[in-house]
Amino acid sequence: MSPDSPSSYARRDVLRLGAGAAAALVAARAVGGSPAAAVTAPSAPATAVPSGPILKPLPTEWFTPFGTNAEMRWDSVDPRRYLTAPERLFVRNHTSTPVIDAATWELRIHGDGLADPRTAERAHVLTYRDLLRLPARTATTVLECTGNGRSFFATQQGTPASGTAWQLGAVGTVRWTGVPLSLVLRRLGLRRDAVDVQATGLDAPYVSGGVDYGAVRRPFPVAKAVDDALLVYAMNGRPLLPDHGFPVRLLLPGWIGIASIKWLGELEVSRSTLTSPWNTKWYRMTGPAYPADAPPLTVTPVKSAFELARGAEIPAGRRTVLTGRSWSGAAPVRRVEVSTDGGETWGAARLGRRRGEGWTQWSYPWRPRGSGEHVLLARATDAAGRTQPDEVPFNDGGYFFSAVVRHPVAVA
Repeated sequence: MSPDSPSSYARRDVLRLGAGAAAALVAARAVGGSPAAAVTAPSAPATAVPSGPILKPLPTEWFTPFGTNAEMRWDSVDPRRYLTAPERLFVRNHTSTPVIDAATWELRIHGDGLADPRTAERAHVLTYRDLLRLPARTATTVLECTGNGRSFFATQQGTPASGTAWQLGAVGTVRWTGVPLSLVLRRLGLRRDAVDVQATGLDAPYVSGGVDYGAVRRPFPVAKAVDDALLVYAMNGRPLLPDHGFPVRLLLPGWIGIASIKWLGELEVSRSTLTSPWNTKWYRMTGPAYPADAPPLTVTPVKSAFELARGAEIPAGRRTVLTGRSWSGAAPVRRVEVSTDGGETWGAARLGRRRGEGWTQWSYPWRPRGSGEHVLLARATDAAGRTQPDEVPFNDGGYFFSAVVRHPVAVA
């Protein structure tokens, strides 16, 4: 084999990226990382038997299924637990969950934004073993589908939007473990004029309306890549489940779910702006209230949900503690208000202690005096000053429904 063949270049790049623990540790500390030994790193692939578009069990008491997607039921959430267990996290698939062997998985990194520009054929290669050898970082963040709450455009505002009719369960808070993307890019060498990074998944090409849109992929700015992006391999201290991106996924904290590409297989680093259908055709605001050149969606809005079934029965004359959670992609939630009379009056909810990481838990005591139908409301304000509105302008994709959601209950 010629020493300048693509395969030879790729193998040398693997060795250079995976070796030199001391140098890697120095690089990690420079970007706020921690040694991999400080976390529980998976060493073997998860096991799964393909049986449908979603591989993990979907018991009806936990999930509402939507074909290739599955929504978490809020009435199944345990108020005593802060993190969302991987088994209970919602699933958003464009096609079907692939089963990937970690032993053969590779992340190919290329583009003219690297100090040593590479074509896709001559990409730098990072293996699963290489990734586990690098210093790791753990981040607790909210993961949320961009269309979470979409059904309320129809039921509350009378403007139905196309897509999965999520209520508010396409969200969860997870403690993620992975390698800072900044560490990998800086060790490979990043040009000062690099602009974008495009992440591509290894799931099957997405076909809609007879059009093959190719692999699920989406670009994001280099500034985000070197800020807090992670190459994630664990959830809550365990290997990723196949439905959530095993063996490795991208995580862009605070950003919409589609930006955190699952089953990551390729990163292109470019000196020019990159595009894909997932930031031009979808996942941007279109409709009468928005300009034709509305930018791609990034940071998630402020939202709140009750840990209670819609239409739940509440005992009259007895003290009931209502619980729920609020979250924001921009900043921690600082205030939550609750109304038990459809918005006529509001009271401050008591916030839980963990407010600076994923979502904020809250509670509100209520002693309903008479029987009948009631509408509960919860609205949150984050540290960036964003408060949930009463209504949000309609958009064709049904994205970012952040208005206060009307939650009916029966008092008896």
